[in-house]
Amino acid sequence: MKEWQKFTVIAAVFLAAYFVPLDSPRIQSSLLEAFHMLQEYAREHVLLCLVPAFFIAGAIANFISQGSVLRYMGAGANRILAYSIASVSGTILTVCSCTVLPLFSGIYRRGAGLGPAIAFLYSGPAINVLAIVLTARVLGWQLGAARAIGAVLFAAVIGLVTGYVFRAEERERSNPVAMAVDIPERRTPGQSLLYFATLVGILIFATWGRPAEPIGFWNAVFTVKWYIVVGLLVALGYMVRAWFGADERTAWVEGTWGFAKQILPLLFAGVLVAGFLMGRPGTDAGLIPAGYVSRLVGGNSLGANLVASVVGAFMYFATLTEVPIIQGLLGSGMGQGPALALLLAGPALSLPNMLVIRSVLGTKKTAVFVALVVVMATLTGMVYGWLVGPGLQPF
Repeated sequence: MKEWQKFTVIAAVFLAAYFVPLDSPRIQSSLLEAFHMLQEYAREHVLLCLVPAFFIAGAIANFISQGSVLRYMGAGANRILAYSIASVSGTILTVCSCTVLPLFSGIYRRGAGLGPAIAFLYSGPAINVLAIVLTARVLGWQLGAARAIGAVLFAAVIGLVTGYVFRAEERERSNPVAMAVDIPERRTPGQSLLYFATLVGILIFATWGRPAEPIGFWNAVFTVKWYIVVGLLVALGYMVRAWFGADERTAWVEGTWGFAKQILPLLFAGVLVAGFLMGRPGTDAGLIPAGYVSRLVGGNSLGANLVASVVGAFMYFATLTEVPIIQGLLGSGMGQGPALALLLAGPALSLPNMLVIRSVLGTKKTAVFVALVVVMATLTGMVYGWLVGPGLQPF
C-alpha cells in the first residue's frame, strides 16, 4: 500500500469516528447488522463453503498441469472449447459469489486466459442446477428458463468482451506461461480425476441446503448428505495418503493457506460493509432502508432495471437465498424485468467479491467485469419485462 493510500485510510477512519452520529437508531442498527451479517457468514459459509473451495484451489494450483489449463482454457486454446467449458462449469457447483473466488484465482494463476477465467467466474455462482431448479419452482418456469439461458450467454459474452478489451495485456501474460515446463505426473489421469471429483463432491454435498418441501429427490439427498460427506472425506484421506508424496501434501496445504490469507480478510471487510449499508436479506436494519429499494424496482423502466442490477451487484447473496428474497420483492410490487436483472447480477457479484477480484486482476479489469454484468443484466431485464409484462415505462 502506498503512503497516500495509508493516509487516506487513516483520515477516513478519523473522520468517521469524529462525525458519525452514533446515537442515531439507524446508525446503531446498521453497525449491529454489519456484525450480525459477518457472524451469519462465518457460521454458514466459511467452514462448509470456503474451506473446501480453498483446498480445491490449492489442489488446482499444485496438481493440475499447466499444459492442460493452457490446452483447454489458455489464451491460445480453441475459443469455442474454452468458452464452452467455462460457461457451463457452474452447473456442477453450488457456490456463491465469494466461494467461487479461490477456484477462479487458482485456474487464472495456473495459466487460464482472462476471457475463459472471467466466464468461469460468472458462471460458477450463476447457473448451478439447484439455483435454476429452485428459481423455476418458486418463481415460475419463465424466470427459471430466462435465468438459465441468460446466465450461460452472459458468461460467454462477458468473457469474450473482457478478453478482447485486454487482449494486449493477455498476450504479454501468456508468453512466459507458455514456456513453463510441467513436472511429470505421479498419478494416472484416472486417479487425478477421482481426486478432484471427490473434492468437488465434498463441496457440493456439504453445502446442500434443505429444500422448501420435505419430499422428493432433493430432500432425500439432504437427509443423507453428511453420510456422503464423511464417506468422501474417508476416501480423500486414503487418496492423499496413498497417491501423494509428503512434499506434495505440504505444497497443497501451503497453497491452500496462500489463497485463504489473501481472500478471507477482504471478504470479511466486504461483508461488514455490505451488512452496514443494506443489512441482511429480509431485514430492514441497514443504513439504506429496504423500502427505498422496493419502491425503485417496480415496473419495467430503465431505472428500475438499473437499480435492481446495481443493488444486486453490491449486495451479498448466500447460495440460493436470492430466490426467496426476490419472491418477497415480487410480492411487494417488483417488476418481472428487474427480478431477472437481480437474478443475473446478484448471485455473480457482491461487494466482498469485487474487493477480492480487484486483488487478483487489478482495478481496470474488475471495473470492466462489473460494468458488463450490470449493463447486460439491465438490458436483459428490460427485454424480458417487455416480453412477459407491461411495456417500458418512464423512470
